[in-house]
Amino acid sequence: MKIVSLIARLLLGALMVFAGSNHIFNFLPTAPMPSGVAGEFLGAMIATGYMSIVGACEVAAGLLLLVNRFVPLALAVLGPIIVNIFIVSLLMSPKALPVAILVAILWILAAYRVRTAFLPLLQQRVAE
Repeated sequence: MKIVSLIARLLLGALMVFAGSNHIFNFLPTAPMPSGVAGEFLGAMIATGYMSIVGACEVAAGLLLLVNRFVPLALAVLGPIIVNIFIVSLLMSPKALPVAILVAILWILAAYRVRTAFLPLLQQRVAE
């Protein structure tokens, strides 16, 4: 499982650096905007600069994963981004769902190795 987690961490890191850099620098040819609500939603996120901030978070977290430093922090930053990718794909752009599922699986496999860092978040605290 150690090697699977390592490969998942490196793939997820590389994918996030690549995708995040594309959000910032737009080096890939842009596909036509999706139609309907998905296109409006994506257009609003691009026009407001929101995608540049998401891209910067993806690049920073991806680099941390690649250099194997602060991995739990990087995974904690990527968690909400991946949930949003999954939800948007599920509700607005089902063709992108396989990619969202792949990214979620990579996150789970990478997080498995550092799961002890996340376990305290699941402890119920009694009010003091």
